[in-house]
Formats: sequence, C-alpha cells, structure tokens
Amino acid sequence: MAEEEKTDVLEQQPAESASPAVEPRRRVRGRQVSSGVVHIDSTYNNTRVVITDQQGNVIAWSTGGKLGFKGSRKSTAYVAQMIAGDAAKKAISTYGLREVEVQVKGAGNGRESAVRGIAAAGLEISLLRDVTPLPHNGCRPPKRRRV
Repeated sequence: MAEEEKTDVLEQQPAESASPAVEPRRRVRGRQVSSGVVHIDSTYNNTRVVITDQQGNVIAWSTGGKLGFKGSRKSTAYVAQMIAGDAAKKAISTYGLREVEVQVKGAGNGRESAVRGIAAAGLEISLLRDVTPLPHNGCRPPKRRRV
C-alpha cells in the first residue's frame, strides 16, 4: 500500500511542473501615487505622453493613434492636448496622482499644448524640463526636404 501511494505522488508531480514557472505580471490597483513624472515625446508625426511614478514604473500612457486619430491629424496641437488630458485623467482616477514633473522631448507641434492639457486635467506641475537630445556636432543630419 505504501508503494501505491508513492507512485501516485510521483505521477502527480510532473503535472504540477508542467505549469509555467513565471507568473504574468499583475497590476496593483490599490496603490496610491502622489507624485510622478510626465514624459512628453513630441515628434513631427505624433505625440506620446507617458506618466510614470518616481521609480519609472508606467502609470498611464496615451498617443494620437490610441485616441483614434490617423495620419497627419496625430501631429496637431489639438490632439496633443487631448492626449495629455486622457493620460492625466487616467492617472488621477486610478492612482490618485496630484503632482508631476514634466519632461518634454522633441520639436513637434504638441509640446506646449500637451503641457497645457496636463495642467487643465488637474495635475499640479512642479517642474518643467526640456530633455531634447542635442548633438555636439555628431552625425551629419539628413538633407533638407524640398517640397
């Protein structure tokens, strides 16, 4: 009888080890974040807004395509303001975010509009920083477009 129990135990172990060893990441719903960082990436074709906590974990994000805009409409100042408002409202409602630092990167049309959208959504801006990368005479830029 003891041998039968051992074989039953041995037969069950491979079934348990067949399950995945790494569990998928779960969202933490109850966590409250009082301050965060808003990363605005404004290119000539689109504007991306990503809101993170101080450690860099993403809280909310939004782009022009996510809101249903296509093509050249994604690069307008109006859409940039809507993108920033959408991401800010999501961060406020889900995590209780109140105060943010804003980092703006790029030279697109949505730079200032996205900052205005964040302020209009109810987030207090404590710091506004331009982190656009500038070359110290590095690679040769592409030729100018003649349209």
